[in-house]
Amino acid sequence: MSDFTSEFWNFYVIGIVVLSLLACLILLWSQGSVTYTAGKTTGHAWDEDLEEYNNPMPKWWSLLFYLTVVFSVVYLFFFPGLGKYQGYLNWSSAKYSLGADGTVANQAGSKYQSEVDTVNRKLEPTLNRYLALDIPTLAKDPKAMEMGQRLFQSYCIQCHGSDAKGSKGFPNLTNDDWQWGGEPEQIEATIAGGRTAAMTPHTDMSDETVKDIANYVLSLSGESSDSERIARGEAAFRNSDCLTCHDPGIMTGQPTGVPSGNILMGAPNLTDKVWLYSRNPEVVADTIKNGRNNQMPGWEGFLGKGKVHLLAAYVYSQSHK
Repeated sequence: MSDFTSEFWNFYVIGIVVLSLLACLILLWSQGSVTYTAGKTTGHAWDEDLEEYNNPMPKWWSLLFYLTVVFSVVYLFFFPGLGKYQGYLNWSSAKYSLGADGTVANQAGSKYQSEVDTVNRKLEPTLNRYLALDIPTLAKDPKAMEMGQRLFQSYCIQCHGSDAKGSKGFPNLTNDDWQWGGEPEQIEATIAGGRTAAMTPHTDMSDETVKDIANYVLSLSGESSDSERIARGEAAFRNSDCLTCHDPGIMTGQPTGVPSGNILMGAPNLTDKVWLYSRNPEVVADTIKNGRNNQMPGWEGFLGKGKVHLLAAYVYSQSHK
């Protein structure tokens, strides 16, 4: 069995890697052979008299670059990187490994997965101990929160930021505003299974009606004072399907008529001062007109219950300091 459709691609990859390393060596050698000439410049000048000298790199600096090439050669000897060559350690992240004749040599799984399994077995007693604790209790355990923070920094900061305060389109996890609920069980369910939320577009509305509704929505948190637009917007809001999502009592058959959000549907509370995208009237109008689609990935299948439980406790702790 081969990773490539033909042997050409095997040698093509090897050629690119080897030629790249040789090119680096040639460049380093050529730069290292430059001699220092007092007063010699490249001929470039800025701001009339700011000139660029053509001096060689310091020896210690060029030596560091040579060491990176040496490291690359050693790495390519031990690990995959040269076409089909598996490396001296025969390490692979694939679900199978190849024998010398190109046939499948290991069906049990990759060495990468084996290493992951080894780490998970070592962590299992600790994670099981944490799983036995409820989230509020776990959130007060300093060692558990150190581990939770490391998990958060590995998997969550790309969207929610290193300070957990989010960014445009990604929720702030340090306040008490929760689209899907901020109770410990709800936070854990969100991390474990993910969430998919959609704001229905209203392309059938005229631009003026959209602006009216935007002003009404903004007025609910004191962001608009255009009384005429607010009055028209409230009427349009209540005559549309907006309360279907934003009324917390709709799902229970007891509508309140107040657009204060609906955690069962992930619909934001429109009466607070928290805005996922922006409080800018144009952005709010664009949201009403064109809708929004957000997705929070589920992590239980990748991390397992123990790590998800730790993450939930860490997230919970950020809004309960």
